Amino acid sequence: MEQPVAIKRRRFKQTKFLDERLAQDTTQLREKAKMLPAGPVREHVIRRIRQNEAASQVCELLRLPRLQLSE
Repeated sequence: MEQPVAIKRRRFKQTKFLDERLAQDTTQLREKAKMLPAGPVREHVIRRIRQNEAASQVCELLRLPRLQLSE
């Protein structure tokens, strides 16, 4: 009986925090969107910008101390 071949994941350690990477990507995407003509490609870039901004907000919320619920 043959055993399935295990797929080895390539792992690497991130050197920057997620919010830093999102901010850098958002800046690059904004510059790219300025140069693109109106159309589906530009809309895709703008959608990615919004996704990055939403992810940054989630990261920020996760850093806040948890609310204390009074009993």
